[in-house]
Amino acid sequence: MFELLGIPPQVLMGQLLLGLINGSFYAVLSLGLAVIFGMLNIINFSHGAQYMMGAFVAWMLLEYLGIGYWWALLLAPLVVGATGIVLEKLMLSRLYRLDHLYGLLLTFGIALIIQGLFRNYYGISGLPYQIPDALSGGQNLGFMFLPNYRGWVIVASVIVCFSTWFVIEKTPLGSYLRAATENPTLVGAFGINVPRMITLTYAFGVALAGFAGVLAAPIYSVNPNMGADLIIVVFAVVVIGGMGSIMGAIVTGFGLGIVEGLTRVFYPAGSAVVIFVIMAIVLMIKPEGLFGRSA
Repeated sequence: MFELLGIPPQVLMGQLLLGLINGSFYAVLSLGLAVIFGMLNIINFSHGAQYMMGAFVAWMLLEYLGIGYWWALLLAPLVVGATGIVLEKLMLSRLYRLDHLYGLLLTFGIALIIQGLFRNYYGISGLPYQIPDALSGGQNLGFMFLPNYRGWVIVASVIVCFSTWFVIEKTPLGSYLRAATENPTLVGAFGINVPRMITLTYAFGVALAGFAGVLAAPIYSVNPNMGADLIIVVFAVVVIGGMGSIMGAIVTGFGLGIVEGLTRVFYPAGSAVVIFVIMAIVLMIKPEGLFGRSA
């Protein structure tokens, strides 16, 4: 069928796989945004900068301390999450009862500060980060050569996304988190430290961004601007899936990555805007998003 359209099946399957890889980053990043908005009601515009921080922390651990990729997957999200705790305690905790716009403006300013600091110290040229030896090489799939590392990115993203969904939707901890957003006074009456829970939730959300940054470091060059453009796409993914919807962020992230890959096959010029076109259509038909709840 596709050969009749002048499209070799190898090209189609290759772009689908590349779209799935991009969708892995969209899913993890939009998941972090959905967790933060769903639980804290904060639009975290500094998410892209925290994604960049994750990549830089991994690079600095290797460059200055000789700590490799596998430890960086654990340590970098913890470092980024720790910075999130500081930001939440000092700044964001003052905004929870205010309009969403205040949180957006504050986190946008935080993003500019973080990017400016890293740009001042490291410039704008990309810094290389080596793929770990265990994930070097690739597999011949017949229609394309798949690098092992990119296959690992897909697997790791799926595991992290659905583990997060399971914890939030299917465990007592997730029930406490959801209840704390709706009626913090009642939850606090049961002896649960709601402010601490909110702080740790924000830390976890930004830690997901840090984790995505470590995954991205060997694929993309590590530079201060790496999250600036991506965050716009990720926000579109969250809006399409439904603000605060965990499953919406996951399914929409992976799905839109695949759609973007298909668009590169049939209409390459439209691949840069297809996600935003879909967002506009969804907002006109279902303003709360595909998986969102009506107000």
